[in-house]
Amino acid sequence: MIHGNPILTQNTTQKKFITAGEIMLRLTPPNYEKIRMSTSFEASYGGSEANIALALANLGVDSTFFSVVPNNSLGKSAVRQLRSNDVHCTPMILSTPEETPTHRLGTYYLETGYGIRPSKVIYDRKHSAMAEYDYSGVDLEALLKDFDWLHLSGITPALSPNCADLVMNMLKTAKELGLTVSFDGNFRSTLWSWEEARDYCTQCLPYVDILLGIEPYHLWRDESNPQAGDYKDGVPLQPSYEQQDEIFNRFVERYPNIKCIARHVRYAHSGSENSLKAFMYYEGHTFESKLFTFTILDRVGGGDAFASGLIYAMLHDYKPMDMINFAVASSVIKHTIHGDANITDDVESIRNLMNMNYDIRR
Repeated sequence: MIHGNPILTQNTTQKKFITAGEIMLRLTPPNYEKIRMSTSFEASYGGSEANIALALANLGVDSTFFSVVPNNSLGKSAVRQLRSNDVHCTPMILSTPEETPTHRLGTYYLETGYGIRPSKVIYDRKHSAMAEYDYSGVDLEALLKDFDWLHLSGITPALSPNCADLVMNMLKTAKELGLTVSFDGNFRSTLWSWEEARDYCTQCLPYVDILLGIEPYHLWRDESNPQAGDYKDGVPLQPSYEQQDEIFNRFVERYPNIKCIARHVRYAHSGSENSLKAFMYYEGHTFESKLFTFTILDRVGGGDAFASGLIYAMLHDYKPMDMINFAVASSVIKHTIHGDANITDDVESIRNLMNMNYDIRR
């Protein structure tokens, strides 16, 4: 258990999860085609927080998603996908043209990589309904009061000042209500600068219990370059266990409210083959997961699958090493599934991968 946090000691069946963020239309050329060559696109829906809500709902967690989408066929289709996967969408807002003048659903185009050719993403999400909506009239206490766990990310506040205020106010309200709060410091350079992201996310940290993503390493370094670190042959080196342990401990000294920090580490051998492992700080100790090497079908959402796997394991009181191995195994499984989210209800398959008695190494 995480000491001092009664939320995580309650009966698992009573815990209710909520997250908030933008759900987008995803358009992908089929058969690994390049965008400039394609004459058709496969449509689906995704977004970091939506992906986590979808993954947890499929694993049996009572999961709710809050967002704003336009009140048209695209917005309703996105909501339908969430509901078809048992995500509660009661608090979702279907906006009108008066509320969100551009009245549009954010979109992104994914050009899937293959072999030595990396994937590419083109965003078309500026002035989306989520970004334009005025949240000052939303009763956040009423929205959050029946939940046990809130998850937010560093993507949503980058969309607009309205969204930045929403995230900060949700964090403060959740703390007042006693929710467990997880935060993924996702950085999107297409949305804001590194300095803006660092400064905003640092303001969020006093309200966070579980911190996810690679950003804790860079926030601790206080450097403006998100790729700052040691290099070999022009490639940034990943920290060793000893280095990561030092980083985690110094970070927690600065923010003692944070009970758990977790980050996954990716080794890209090609656009089609990667390896993953993870580090986690928990109850004063740093844990290192197994290393998994695998072939990629769809990489998008791998970090969200890691986050949802860790949240699931914590909600179900897994032992620390099982928490981090389940999280990485969840991400590995996601890489074999088309679409943004880890749409699987097969907990046993994830546990079997997690419990293999050898590391899957190159």
